Amino acid sequence: MSIGDACKPLKDEYDACFNTWFSEQFLKGRTNDSMCEPLFRVYQDCVKKVMKEQNIEIQEVEKDLLGTNSERKVPPKKS
Repeated sequence: MSIGDACKPLKDEYDACFNTWFSEQFLKGRTNDSMCEPLFRVYQDCVKKVMKEQNIEIQEVEKDLLGTNSERKVPPKKS
């Protein structure tokens, strides 16, 4: 899943690169993941642009809410 339809082809391209790197490099002990970095950066820039257009603040997305009073709780079941 990707935010914004405009970013989907970029995500697909990055995912394909990552899957190739994972199966052909990482699983063989080569952990240098720089081969997909340029694709990731382009995809990341696209996501940031769409977030800005939709007034989504990156700080809001990165907040650690689990275990805090700000965490949304499941409403209690009514008896």
